[in-house]
Amino acid sequence: MTDATAMDRTDIPGSVFAELTSAFGLGAVREKRYLVDGLMNANWRVDTAAGVFALKRVTDVSLDRLVRNLGVLDALVAEGIPVSAPVPTVSGALVAEVGGGVWCLFPWAAGRHLRGVDLSLSQAASLGAHLGRLHTGLDRACGRGLLPVVSETVTSEVATPEQAVEKSARLSGLVEDRGADTTFDAAASASLEQRRALIGKYVDRRPQGEVPGGGHGWTHGDVQYRNLLWEGGELTAILDWDRVGVRPYAEEVARTAQVQFGVGGVFDLDRVSEFVGGYRSVVSLETSALLDGARRLWWKRMTDFWQLEFHYDRGDFSFDELFTADEALLHWWTERLDQVEGAFVAG
Repeated sequence: MTDATAMDRTDIPGSVFAELTSAFGLGAVREKRYLVDGLMNANWRVDTAAGVFALKRVTDVSLDRLVRNLGVLDALVAEGIPVSAPVPTVSGALVAEVGGGVWCLFPWAAGRHLRGVDLSLSQAASLGAHLGRLHTGLDRACGRGLLPVVSETVTSEVATPEQAVEKSARLSGLVEDRGADTTFDAAASASLEQRRALIGKYVDRRPQGEVPGGGHGWTHGDVQYRNLLWEGGELTAILDWDRVGVRPYAEEVARTAQVQFGVGGVFDLDRVSEFVGGYRSVVSLETSALLDGARRLWWKRMTDFWQLEFHYDRGDFSFDELFTADEALLHWWTERLDQVEGAFVAG
């Protein structure tokens, strides 16, 4: 990983910050403010003599992959896609390795983070169209050699019921070992037991095979409200390019719809349909591929316990609230599986 340091997430030691400002040629610094919105990486707003910037310490992506991803952004900017290209160091590098960490810098982008349900229906459709243009822009960047050639086929592992139950049982054991002495422990224990029952009840509706439907190519990997800025009703910036990778397009469409419009334990199905319709106005994605993508995402959520693995295996409680919200949505989604998938194809 790019950053194995144990420094306080919100802090940049003075000597490290001085080296960073020199590396990026920022001059005198008027203000440095930590931004609380990020989950994986750490970000600051830095007001300097050279301008206002967003400084990021990247913590969970390999250095080679980060440099590769940042190197494609200039091409997307040239196509009018709302992204910010990185500011190079004075030596021309896209990242700075300072103080045991890896850092990158971007011009400050104006706008606000809006939850998906706070978007109008027309904004939801606009977001879908932007995602379509992003996919086609990344495809052209690949054609120009800025990204590796995409293989003819991709596979997507489908967890077996046995694997999911085994994971769940292991985590239940960890909760039990702790004595379930907190409210979260008690909720996790109950949820894990309920999840095993759901897996058994709905096992016949799991996706079949490891070859997803529809086209595939380079994708952003984490289109969600924390990585989007809106101003004046328009999308002004798509942020956070750490997870660029080759995926089925339907997978990114389905995941984006879920993280944007699955809020408060329910899906906003009208906005899901508008979003998917906006995407399909740019990229031709078959109904069968959308159904396949939505079903695969549902089963992935059914059989995945990553937030609990962070909590109990790593002692990282950053995603506890996400687990609670996602668990509520999973139950709502499962009870209305056909209705949710209908909203995807209605678009």
